[in-house]
Amino acid sequence: MPDLEKPLLPWMKFILRFVAVFNISAGALMTLGTNGAYRMIGMPDPEIDFPMKLVGILVALFGWGYYLVARHPLDNRNVLFLGMLSKGLGSLLGIYYMLRGKLPFIPFFPVLFFADIIYLVPFWLILRRLDRVTAERRAA
Repeated sequence: MPDLEKPLLPWMKFILRFVAVFNISAGALMTLGTNGAYRMIGMPDPEIDFPMKLVGILVALFGWGYYLVARHPLDNRNVLFLGMLSKGLGSLLGIYYMLRGKLPFIPFFPVLFFADIIYLVPFWLILRRLDRVTAERRAA
């Protein structure tokens, strides 16, 4: 039974703060250093960099959202749900493009793994806990 006073365990707060900093940093790199971000994942520089910059802005915004979840988990748990969906669907899309040969496995998969895949289980565990705490608070 979760502690109603502390909805997040210490490791959960650490993960959320870490991914917040990671996403804000990655978003800044994608927005301000677009060509470097493309080269890092093994793609040629784009003719039009607007899509990468837009994704960078969204990645950074999710970073801010994860920070808000760490600060006020019950009020912002839906942000975490959207982040988990984004990381899951983005991972599936990346794997699809690797399997089709459109993206190189190395270096793209390690980037995908450490940017998205690695967070799926912790996010799911955090969401489960927050849902239980919310249900218990409503019942109390």
